[in-house]
Amino acid sequence: MEKKPCLIRATDLKTREDTFSHPWNPNSLVRGVHLSAQVGLQRTGVSVVHIPPGKESFIYHSHQFEEEWIYILSGRGIAEIDGQEHEVGPGDFMGFATPSVAHHLKNPFVEELTYLMGGESREYEVADFPKLGRRMVRCRNERVIYDLESGKAFEYT
Repeated sequence: MEKKPCLIRATDLKTREDTFSHPWNPNSLVRGVHLSAQVGLQRTGVSVVHIPPGKESFIYHSHQFEEEWIYILSGRGIAEIDGQEHEVGPGDFMGFATPSVAHHLKNPFVEELTYLMGGESREYEVADFPKLGRRMVRCRNERVIYDLESGKAFEYT
């Protein structure tokens, strides 16, 4: 296994940035760096993320097992949390304990929105996409997407 450095300098972050989008949201576009992966962390995720003006993070979703948090560094955005919209700006913190309420972040403003995002990296996760009626079940690197309409309730014995 490749040994990762324990320190990543701010001057190196720009060269490590990548662009991401969510395939189910045509307005999704973010640029950023998975900081935790750069230093070899495996059980926790931390990223610095930039949303350009007029774009959105990923997609309205909730988590069953992995907690998530967001800390706004600069710019402004609109956070949709459990069906309510809230304007957010520098210093604002959002935390989503599990099972979480659905949430999403967008930038309808003229300046770039920059934030830290983090959370758990478990071997398994269940995420719901309530506006799309879909559920994602992940175990390690395998993902299965279900249509919530055709799902059946679990029976416990």
